[in-house]
Amino acid sequence: MTAVSVIIPTYNRARKLLRAISSVLYQTFIDYEVIVVDDGSSDGTAACLGPVMGHIKYLRHPDNRGVSAARNKGIKASRYPIIAFLDSDDYWLPKKLSTQMDFFKRNPEAVACQTEEIWIRKGLRVNPRKRHLKPSGEIFVPSLKLCLVSPSTVVLKRSLLDEVGLFDEDLPACEDYDLWLRISCRYPIHLIPRRLVVKEGGYPDQLSSNLKGLDLFRIKALVKLLRGRQLTDAQLQATLQELTLKCQIYGSGCLKRGKKEEGAHYLRLPEDLKHALSERP
Repeated sequence: MTAVSVIIPTYNRARKLLRAISSVLYQTFIDYEVIVVDDGSSDGTAACLGPVMGHIKYLRHPDNRGVSAARNKGIKASRYPIIAFLDSDDYWLPKKLSTQMDFFKRNPEAVACQTEEIWIRKGLRVNPRKRHLKPSGEIFVPSLKLCLVSPSTVVLKRSLLDEVGLFDEDLPACEDYDLWLRISCRYPIHLIPRRLVVKEGGYPDQLSSNLKGLDLFRIKALVKLLRGRQLTDAQLQATLQELTLKCQIYGSGCLKRGKKEEGAHYLRLPEDLKHALSERP
């Protein structure tokens, strides 16, 4: 049976990391390796791993380089043809991997799949809003507006990353939005409609809580995608439309805050990009 490399990036989450690792060790699917990448933690993360050190590969950055660098380090150190990600504040239910590996066995042409989640916010279970509901298959266009793939739920073939590239280490946030768009413009991302991941949120140590203006990083991802010239004509038009909307919102916000030069740049960016793309062969 095909084996799986599970990549767990972590930064100052010693109190939750063992729970995440344990949720992998208790999977009904047993052919895997667990790679924990400590992204420069200062909270005694390494010391807390004593009980599981014999079951994991532990890697460490001496300084905090960001989640993209941590995931990429884990991918490069991994051995197996299937890659799974697990954020250190989330955890899996026991049949998560077996369900997805069964899906790949039944659908050998598939390159990526994800599951549904149970959302916990500040200790309480909540239902996702309608706009967060996950589509299945050809998800590129709906994914332009916001990220519709959760790292902790996805399993993908390593060959896919060889084709589209790894996480963008220049993006401090929305790095997953960027990667899923690079994948979904080429291939379907399938949804298994079972809640097999528990995703926690609403805490101040989470990246999305500490970074403002996340649309700026989505804009950067869209610009990179357009310049990569991998899109069909329909995908190109949909991406330009979404870029224009995000630039209008972000640019107008800059003007309101007195950042006139930055605001003007983003308000004209879509037209400048259209012109540049039209001039290229």
